[in-house]
Amino acid sequence: MAKSALFAGVFFSLIAVVLGAFGAHALKEKFSADVLAIWQTAVQYQFYHALALIGLGIWLKQVGIASNAIVGCFIAGILIFSGSLYLLSFTGIKVLGAVTPIGGTLFIIAWVLWLIKLMKH
Repeated sequence: MAKSALFAGVFFSLIAVVLGAFGAHALKEKFSADVLAIWQTAVQYQFYHALALIGLGIWLKQVGIASNAIVGCFIAGILIFSGSLYLLSFTGIKVLGAVTPIGGTLFIIAWVLWLIKLMKH
């Protein structure tokens, strides 16, 4: 599980850099300032939680435990939270904004589960 968390964290960090640069350069002329702000929020939260996955992977390896639930919640949170905002930016479909809080909730659950694991170890 530690290796999966590390892989996912590095992968999502790479994608965040690519999408951040894409937004800053290629989309700058195509998107309004409001839509660019949505895009930037997606990139930021993806990056924060990708880095969390890297930290989690390192910690899991050090303590020799696994946590599918935490890793899964972080990955699903990135896909749903950031993914819905990327899609909203491109499509303008406002209902996608209603999906975003599901990803945010998964982030919160992941952090709470990690906190509980930390308190037990």
